[in-house]
Amino acid sequence: MYLTQETDYAVRIVYCLAESGGRKDAGSLGAQMNVTLRFSLKILGKLSAAGVVKSFKGTHGGYELARDPSQITLKDVVDAVEGSPYVISRCISQGGECNRGASGCCAFQHEFAKISESINRQLSAVTFADLLKKEKHETSQTAK
Repeated sequence: MYLTQETDYAVRIVYCLAESGGRKDAGSLGAQMNVTLRFSLKILGKLSAAGVVKSFKGTHGGYELARDPSQITLKDVVDAVEGSPYVISRCISQGGECNRGASGCCAFQHEFAKISESINRQLSAVTFADLLKKEKHETSQTAK
């Protein structure tokens, strides 16, 4: 099971903005992530609507983080793209329908709900400041 490619790119775009510490245009972000400009703009639109990034128009426009990297979690980004809260099965999402045609909660729904809650807790526990520190540490270890 994977997160969508769109979510993967969104995480990387937010990481690039966190790493740069400033404003970047969509074209530069897309080029750095090897994503088309059109797809980058779509992702940035979702991130902006969710309050993860801020957009600026004009010649000095672009995108920057809406909050400090220590205040943005992986869950914030996943929710911006995948919807909130992230669930591993449609049967536990609001309005989800049982694939078996059953009514009420079944054993599968119960277990999928517990797993989804665990995933959301873990995503909430990781900030982009954490990722920057880990990447810096791993890069310094590799250079030795």
